[in-house]
Parts: sequence; C-alpha cells; structure tokens
Amino acid sequence: MLIGELADRAGTSARTLRYYEQHGLLRAERSGNGYRVYDEQELHIVRKIRALLELGFGLEDTRPFVTCLRAGHRNGDECPESVESLRRKLAEVDEAMDNLAAVRRNLSDRLVDAMAEPAPPQCEFTQLF
Repeated sequence: MLIGELADRAGTSARTLRYYEQHGLLRAERSGNGYRVYDEQELHIVRKIRALLELGFGLEDTRPFVTCLRAGHRNGDECPESVESLRRKLAEVDEAMDNLAAVRRNLSDRLVDAMAEPAPPQCEFTQLF
C-alpha cells in the first residue's frame, strides 16, 4: 500500500509516517517511481506505536515493541525488553498517582481548614479614580 492508504487505515498522517520512518520504526520499500510502499505488517506496527503513544510512552520507548513485532511476535508485548518497558511505565504511573494523591490530600486539608476559619469581614472597595 502507498503512504496515503497506510495513513488512512492507521488513522494518522503521511507526515507522521515519514517521521516514524526517519526514526527507524517504520520500513518502506520503494517502487520504481520512488513511492513508498508498505506491507500489512507496517500497518500493525503503526497501530502499535499509536496505542503506546496514547498510553504515555515516548516515541523512542516504542522501539522494543516494534523490535518484538518484527521478530514475529503477535502483539509486541511478549519480549523481555517490552515487558521491562511496561514495568517502567507502570512504575511511572504509580508514582504519578501517589504524587497526585498527596496533592489531593493537601488540597482537601487546606479546604477543611479554610472552611473551619471564620470568614473575614467584608471589605468595601472605593473607587480610586
């Protein structure tokens, strides 16, 4: 398939596909007239990359999954490097959730404290000009 068809089927742009190719994640053959030609495996790889990016992985972090897919594995998560990447991302998410929970507790405590204090008297503003 040509780059436009791959872009349509993958739900992305041709520019994005060329970007993935520049980073060595996507492979294209060249036709006699120089057009990029992709096979079905490249569609599967693009979909995997996009799914990982949606999970918060950086583009370079997708490389072990692409390598795993190219090695013939069905979904790219099975290889040791992919598993390690998944573990690292899960640890990052756990840490972010812990940080957000601490922020939430702090905000909640401040709100409780603010509600417990008597409200200051209302000030009247006078026009200065």
